[in-house]
Amino acid sequence: MSKTVPAIDFASVLASTVHDMKNSLCMLIQSTELIQQESAQLSGDARDELARLNYEANRLNSNLLQLLSLYRLERNQLPVQIDQHYLADIAEELVLKNQFYTEQRQLQLQTELADNLHWFFDYDLVMNLLNDAVANALRYCNRRILLSISQQQQLLVLEVHDDGGGFPQFMLNSDAIDMNTPDLANNHTGLGIFFAKLIARAHNNKGVRGTVELRNGGRYGGGVFRLTLP
Repeated sequence: MSKTVPAIDFASVLASTVHDMKNSLCMLIQSTELIQQESAQLSGDARDELARLNYEANRLNSNLLQLLSLYRLERNQLPVQIDQHYLADIAEELVLKNQFYTEQRQLQLQTELADNLHWFFDYDLVMNLLNDAVANALRYCNRRILLSISQQQQLLVLEVHDDGGGFPQFMLNSDAIDMNTPDLANNHTGLGIFFAKLIARAHNNKGVRGTVELRNGGRYGGGVFRLTLP
């Protein structure tokens, strides 16, 4: 008599595996940050490799967090915790997260925002979203990146400008990202922008939802990632 093989919830297994991978990555990132404190004793090439390792580990950690968030969102288990936050804290944390990489690669990450600007949003989700945008700008810029945060009428506008070659046309045309048909020909899954738009739309105030926009030009003539929150 044959035994019935129990059904496997592959999504749950994958989510559990991703969670374990994320924990291991966090330990790796902590180790690189400890080594960074002694980086003056390393050679220039070793510091470059350490900076690249830290950058790639943080980028992968961000991607895993996006996967977990999408899994929870699909199962209605992603809480959006809206609270009041000061944007100066967001800007400072983003600079600190990327400080070693920017200094080692001699890149400029500048911030521009009004004093005491505050807003209501989910800190963790918005921080991850913006850090992913900054990481993308660091990957493709020539030298300069600007994080601009301002209030425009009844909206909070957060922009990441860079001086690189700008977003490719297929990304600018992707107003409706379909995760069922990833653009593998261009090595683009669409996960980052899909996640960004979901998080933006999760912020809703009096019928107005957040938005995400990609364009070229901006302050430095390169790519511009724009997030608006009501």
